[in-house]
Amino acid sequence: MKYDLEKILPHNHPMILIDDIEEINLENGSVTTTVTIREDSVFFDKELDGISYVTGIEFMAQTIGCYSHFKSGEEEPSIGFLLGTRSYKCNIDKFEKGKTYTIKAVEIFGDNELVSFECFIYNNDIECAKAAVNVYKPQNASDFLNNGV
Repeated sequence: MKYDLEKILPHNHPMILIDDIEEINLENGSVTTTVTIREDSVFFDKELDGISYVTGIEFMAQTIGCYSHFKSGEEEPSIGFLLGTRSYKCNIDKFEKGKTYTIKAVEIFGDNELVSFECFIYNNDIECAKAAVNVYKPQNASDFLNNGV
């Protein structure tokens, strides 16, 4: 099934960096997405012939955004804030052109607004990156937008 990510994430193309959702499992608190690295990606670096490894954090954040959408009952996309990333470890120098990466986020703690996830990025079942990601999704997210945040 191909998901319309513009209806799930509070972004528009070209800032939607992931391609699709592979699996949503609210019972075990996880979501899996994919991205194939292409030259037309907004963060593609021709000199690097790929995308910088630091962009993996945004791949993780957008994957978490997909989970949030389904956990909230598929409401309109709402803003969330990446509070921090602990121990981002990446075993690659770049996300290589033409390769497809799988991003998995698993909720490890959550209350109504603050949530922590363990996130992983794989290529062909080989772990490329991992991190603990903390996010904040305020109940009054529209107030942040109306105040120019």
